Amino acid sequence: MKITKEARRTSRQLFRACIANGKLDDSNVRTVVNTVAKNKPRGYIGILDAFTRLVANEVDRQRALVESATALTPANQTELQSSLSKKYGRPLTLEFKVNPELLGGIRVKVGSDVWDGSVKARLKALSDSLSA
Repeated sequence: MKITKEARRTSRQLFRACIANGKLDDSNVRTVVNTVAKNKPRGYIGILDAFTRLVANEVDRQRALVESATALTPANQTELQSSLSKKYGRPLTLEFKVNPELLGGIRVKVGSDVWDGSVKARLKALSDSLSA
């Protein structure tokens, strides 16, 4: 679905209104969605679509997925959380997963940023360089 410039502009304004103290306020997001859905302004579907994308991107920026070949100790988890929060300049919510396919090391995904320090990624890079 094509979104008009006006709908995109309106969704950005609504999104900025949902930011409180540098963080996305859940109650403001609910209020905006309910108000737009109730009042149905011109192009409201486009507005809600663009607004949803903006909110999803912001939520992804505040969450980090950490995959490791084996379970990380609580001390390692705490250290990783503090270093990532420091690097990004904001508190992050970390989700830890065990992925034996990595063989070793960890993979961290924050929003669209991915750091892959896994053995699997290194072996793939080595294989690619040898086959080139």
